[in-house]
Amino acid sequence: MYLGPISVGVDLAGVLAYCAGCKWPSGRSRMDLLVMSMSSPLLHNRDFVLYLILRVCLSLAVTSLAVAVGWHIYEATGSALDLALIGLTQILPIWALFLVSGWVVDHAPRRRVLKVTIITQLLVYLLLAYWLRDGVSDINVIYALLLLNSCARAFVGPAIQSMLPGLVPKEQLSHAVSVSSTVWTTAMTAGPFMAGYLVSWFDIQVYWIIAGIMVLAFIAVVAIREPKTVKSTRREWRDVVLGIAFVWRNPYVFPSITVDLFAIMLGSVMVLLPIFAMDILQVGPEGLGYLRAMPALGSVLAGSFIARFGYGGHAGRALFGALLVFSLSILVFGLSDTYWLSLAALFVYGAADMVSVILRTSIIHLATPDALRGRVNAVNSLFIASSNELGDLRGGVSAAWLGVVPAVVTGALCTVGVSVWAWWRSKELRALTSPEDMPEIEDPGWR
Repeated sequence: MYLGPISVGVDLAGVLAYCAGCKWPSGRSRMDLLVMSMSSPLLHNRDFVLYLILRVCLSLAVTSLAVAVGWHIYEATGSALDLALIGLTQILPIWALFLVSGWVVDHAPRRRVLKVTIITQLLVYLLLAYWLRDGVSDINVIYALLLLNSCARAFVGPAIQSMLPGLVPKEQLSHAVSVSSTVWTTAMTAGPFMAGYLVSWFDIQVYWIIAGIMVLAFIAVVAIREPKTVKSTRREWRDVVLGIAFVWRNPYVFPSITVDLFAIMLGSVMVLLPIFAMDILQVGPEGLGYLRAMPALGSVLAGSFIARFGYGGHAGRALFGALLVFSLSILVFGLSDTYWLSLAALFVYGAADMVSVILRTSIIHLATPDALRGRVNAVNSLFIASSNELGDLRGGVSAAWLGVVPAVVTGALCTVGVSVWAWWRSKELRALTSPEDMPEIEDPGWR
């Protein structure tokens, strides 16, 4: 059952209280929880609050764009392959630019990088709104604008991830990651839900509203003070590969991000949701909004649960257990022709994925020296984008060849195989009890 934005908003105080390190004592009212959450040092940090607003705006814009573009393209063409090409147009620039973007983030002010990239994305949304004012005519123009948008995203990902550790004290970083992840996924819940109704109400004019959200994102990044960073002093272009070297040699970072890459790439169903909404479940654009929102809602509640109760004393087992649950939820969704069961499966899908997100993010933040954060996060962003966009491409192509249901079921079975293989191969990650317990990685002499 989808709770909707009202319920999520009411419970967000409790979620923030959890994530800020507060307890949930019995007998406390929601107002008490609100006071507790607002007393957290994190929520009195002006720049951290602005950072949260920035992430919310970016999340709302990205998820709303995904719903709107996917719906309008499939409505105009009826082709699963055209949906797959959305993923391809978004991943190619990230592949091409990830080394450069990480190097730039480590050598240029990260706030300045975000200003330039957000302005670029705003321009894309304005051009989309203008081009589609009379409906979808030439989808090649849409793909070209999505390519430009992805060029900006190649810099946004590493910049915004690398900015957080400079905004909060080190001792608050783990809590800050939890708060940021929970607020981000709350926005990821609201974005598709909002977009579904906006597409239903305003149809093609929805892109003007998305552009307005990006204006708010720009205002937020302008208001943030430049975070404290330790910048790399090397200027050689071969320095760009240090992020790859660090990820490759770290026995915790590399397996955690690679297993996520293959799980999402093989199991993602997000690109196929317009087909399920139109042809299988027959629920229209509002229903598509609910379908896209359910994974994010599951993520929000899973994040709050983890912040409250932890990982059960064993982060490695939690990570691999989540992968297995993730795989089974895909299988259930693919076989379902009942709307409520499909919603429930996507809810579990998002909850399981959130466990991986929090663990992976904590591992990267705690394991990476600040001078390498941009390049390491660029590699991480590449893996994340590759998993999502290649998953979209794989899903669309396999649906065109096999049919939509066989494509989803096959992807679920492949994800089960990846989960079992990763458990067997990743000895250090499997034995990890907590990200804070990782041994210090000695400098291997890259500098």
